[in-house]
Amino acid sequence: MKTKSPLWRQSDFLRLWGAQTVSDFGARITREGLPMMAVMGLAATPGQLGVLAALASGSALVVGLAAGDFVDHAARRPILIAMDLLRALILVVLPIAAWLGLLNMLQVYAAAGLVAAASVLFDIADHAYLPGLVGQSLITDANAKISATESVAEMGGPALAGVLFQWLTAPIAVAVNAATYVVSASLLARIRTPEPPLPNAMRRRGWVDGVVTGARLSWGQPLVRVLLVMTGVGGLFGGFFSALYIAFVLRGLGLSPALLGLGIAAGGFGALAGSAIAQLMARRLGVGPAICLSGALSALGTMIVVLAPANPVGGVTALVVSQVLGDAFGVVPLILAVSLRQSILPLNTLGRVGATFRAVGGGAAVAGALVGGALGAALGLREALLIAIGGLLVGPLLGALSSLRSVREMPIAEEAQP
Repeated sequence: MKTKSPLWRQSDFLRLWGAQTVSDFGARITREGLPMMAVMGLAATPGQLGVLAALASGSALVVGLAAGDFVDHAARRPILIAMDLLRALILVVLPIAAWLGLLNMLQVYAAAGLVAAASVLFDIADHAYLPGLVGQSLITDANAKISATESVAEMGGPALAGVLFQWLTAPIAVAVNAATYVVSASLLARIRTPEPPLPNAMRRRGWVDGVVTGARLSWGQPLVRVLLVMTGVGGLFGGFFSALYIAFVLRGLGLSPALLGLGIAAGGFGALAGSAIAQLMARRLGVGPAICLSGALSALGTMIVVLAPANPVGGVTALVVSQVLGDAFGVVPLILAVSLRQSILPLNTLGRVGATFRAVGGGAAVAGALVGGALGAALGLREALLIAIGGLLVGPLLGALSSLRSVREMPIAEEAQP
């Protein structure tokens, strides 16, 4: 008989979980809502929407590089609260400007970049904060629960954004979105568990040193080094795949945007299932083998849609099956790899290491998107996507050939480091 998780009795974790759930929905609504506001309220052109997306990605990468040292030398919960309130403040300016007749694309650009930057800092601080709140023994369980609600937000957030912007005017919908961050901040403010104290000798050395230290710590620990390499390879070929995927589904398979949206929503259900099976796979196979096997199965799952026939029935069936399998097995290595990092490394280094992983994965994804676009034009969408899937299998293979394959359980974190 399955025993109830001890986390259900940890009121402070439940507050953190609730805050993250509300914040996740807010982030998904923002991601879809700002382009909707730009289109509905400002008649934005495709070029302007491209700039909007690029600003969000670029600011996130810059903050990801700079945030690690700051997070590791400060209390994490105040950062989480501050980033929630900052996102609310940034977003509430937009409806006020719209009601005054002053809204323009420059304001939407600025909001997209600043909210994305605040979200990255929130995520890095959150990953560093969680192990100290729940303890090392429950970290995988906690990550799985958080991942489950992230999957729900991924399914419901875009749909909720559409409903809000259809039923309400765009300014009111953005104001409602801002309120989600206020709710998240209020839940975080009620947490009473003290954070583990920082070593007295710790002092900030600047963001450049933080980047260097994060890279050194990541590369210096053998298991974390393998995970970093897998993150880089996955980011490279994942960016490659993402750059061509939507164009292939719409043009290569001839599916409508509505059917594409249905497939993506089905992927959210797959991700939710993946959150549920991550711990089971880790127990049955061992942590390392589960990371490698699920990563390979995720890549193979995406192949289904690439091999689909170019007709609506076969195409949408393959799309749904591919999304469900790809996302279900894709979530498992994310949960287990993050938990493994949090279990191995000292708590006071998690911010810098998390920033390193974000920078490596994000930078590789940008490079992969550029390469994927060029190869897609030269070889064709289907052929280029098959190359991308082959590349996605490289990361799990590297993990299976490394010391990661022998990791059966989560290890214990090392002593604090400067």
